[in-house]
Formats: sequence, structure tokens, C-alpha cells
Amino acid sequence: MYLFNETVGIDASAEQEWLGWVKAVYIPSVLNTQLFTGHRIYKVLHESEDGSISYSIQFFSNSLENVVQFLEVFAPPLVEQQRQKFSHRHVAFRTLLEEMK
Repeated sequence: MYLFNETVGIDASAEQEWLGWVKAVYIPSVLNTQLFTGHRIYKVLHESEDGSISYSIQFFSNSLENVVQFLEVFAPPLVEQQRQKFSHRHVAFRTLLEEMK
């Protein structure tokens, strides 16, 4: 099992707008690729020095190839859409994890 995690820091003033967009557009778009088996979203419960709010969006996949395909084919337009919509109001980084049994 692979976990593709995106951690996003969003300005407090844009939090609700961003969260609505993530739930209505971003997550459904990612899941519609059929490359992931599910998702979770968490709010990070620590205060940042700059006043931003952080979220972790996690997508689960049975295949590393599916994650790679998502990153190469589907992620770029979604990243660009987020960048344009929330320009200068968010930062994001990605982490890919492999479950160890």
C-alpha cells in the first residue's frame, strides 16, 4: 500500500474558500482518475509561526505505478489550478510513503 500525502499551508483568510475547493473540486478530481482507492483529510493541530493553517490530504494506492501516473499526467493541471486560485496564499509539499508489513 502506498500513501501519497500532500501537506498544504493556507492563509487563515483563505482557509474556508480553499477547504471548500479541496472538497468540491480537488479530491473528486483525484479520485476520478481511478488511481487511488481512497483518501483522508486532516487538519494539522499546531500553530504556525506565520499564522497559516495546515492540512494533510492523503490518498491511498495499491500501486506505485498508479501514483507515478497521477504525478506525471493528472497532477500538473490540478497544481496549476490551485496555484492560480490561491496564489501567494498557500504553500504545499508532497510525500510518498510505502506501508511496511
